[in-house]
Amino acid sequence: MSENEVKDPRIDGIKTKIRVVPDFPKKGIMFQDITTLLLDPKAFKDTIDLFVEKYRDMNISVVAGIEARGFIFGSPIALAIGAKFVPLRKPKKLPGQIIFEEYELEYGSDRLEMHVEAVDFSDRALVVDDLIATGGTLCAAMDLLKRVGAEVVECACVVELPELKGRERLEGKPLYVLVEYR
Repeated sequence: MSENEVKDPRIDGIKTKIRVVPDFPKKGIMFQDITTLLLDPKAFKDTIDLFVEKYRDMNISVVAGIEARGFIFGSPIALAIGAKFVPLRKPKKLPGQIIFEEYELEYGSDRLEMHVEAVDFSDRALVVDDLIATGGTLCAAMDLLKRVGAEVVECACVVELPELKGRERLEGKPLYVLVEYR
């Protein structure tokens, strides 16, 4: 959300439903747990509704959800805006021909894979995940989509940890987040 936008009152309700778990998955990490948000049907619906309201008229043809929590938010967004949903998976979860990107996390490294035929050069893509920290996962997702010729329109996350400067790694690509934790 930009400084000039009026804050939607639903955002405060969403923020109160996200649990912060210290020292998970390792010491020093303050884990933003969205599973508590999912337990509240109103807050979960408000989250999806805010994204749908933003993207409904942007001619998005594919929503790429990052495993696993990006699936939770990306699938209903894709259905609501009339786009196909493409799962970006962890290694060795997809049969058939895949492409992949390796990337660094704030606490290790990982890899994303995508079916080659899932996206093509005419697609306008939205990348969805639950959280942006260092930006490595979103960058890997964007790189996968660009390699098959898709236009990445924007990235969307429920939570941003701005002190980790992930937004700066997105090469100027717009990022929409609902909640910031400092």
